[in-house]
Amino acid sequence: MISRFRHAALIGKYQARGMRPLLEEIAHLLTRRGLEVSVEIETAHNTGLAGYPALTPDELGQTCDIAIVVGGDGTMLGIARTLARYGVPMVGVNQGRLGFITDIPVAQVLHALKAIVAGDYEEEHRAMLEGGVLRDGESIYEAVAMNDVVLRSGTTSMVELRVEVDDQFVANFRADGLIISSPTGSTAYALSAGGPILHPGVAGWLIVPIAPHMLSNRPIVVPDNGRISVEIVSAREPSVNFDMQSLASLLIGDRITVRRSDHRVRFLHPRGWNYYATLRRKLHWNEGALPGDGGQ
Repeated sequence: MISRFRHAALIGKYQARGMRPLLEEIAHLLTRRGLEVSVEIETAHNTGLAGYPALTPDELGQTCDIAIVVGGDGTMLGIARTLARYGVPMVGVNQGRLGFITDIPVAQVLHALKAIVAGDYEEEHRAMLEGGVLRDGESIYEAVAMNDVVLRSGTTSMVELRVEVDDQFVANFRADGLIISSPTGSTAYALSAGGPILHPGVAGWLIVPIAPHMLSNRPIVVPDNGRISVEIVSAREPSVNFDMQSLASLLIGDRITVRRSDHRVRFLHPRGWNYYATLRRKLHWNEGALPGDGGQ
């Protein structure tokens, strides 16, 4: 069967047990279907997977037209922020625990990949957050996030944060911290902090206070075509992180701005996949389901 793709990137959670044999099996399947295969450089070095070019994430983005990501959601978050800049579609294989965005079980990966590389798949796009830190009007830090931007104190004390959306004052939040989440991130930290789940098709961001001082400080959904601005009013050793992977220390008076990135993440799912079935499976919403309601 001829593949509609030319060159596959292979990225794995190399700390996971049994990763090398699984990656080798996937690589063999892809090459048998006529694809060239390159392996992310840290994956290659840490698993000992040889026989394929070992490339940096940027080199993979410049070279490949599909990426197979094996691991948990954290593995996907790490690579997606880079590959999104190049428009490379990604297939997520779950070898982690929950796996909202690495949705193909390991036991089904070979069957699913045969269909996907032949062009039989569902494509989905996800919005990303882009933000930075302004200090005295100067940009000192910039990053992107697929899930969320989180502001917290470095101690057990609360932070006080002034929040604006498109230069309109929203509120001063006194809380343990604040989460600005994309729809993708609404099933991550924001969900555990009491935020709602946003379907990925909703063009909005979540603003979720973490353990707010006032119970009336509730999560709010705002349009994703504007700019969110958060000023540090009071805090001890405050910081901001993007997807829990990029972190910057802050000072009182710093302003964090968040907006929609120009780049979107492309996911390829097996035919028949749908978001609601993912929620049912991952969050165990199975009560009341009828035969034929399961989906992928």
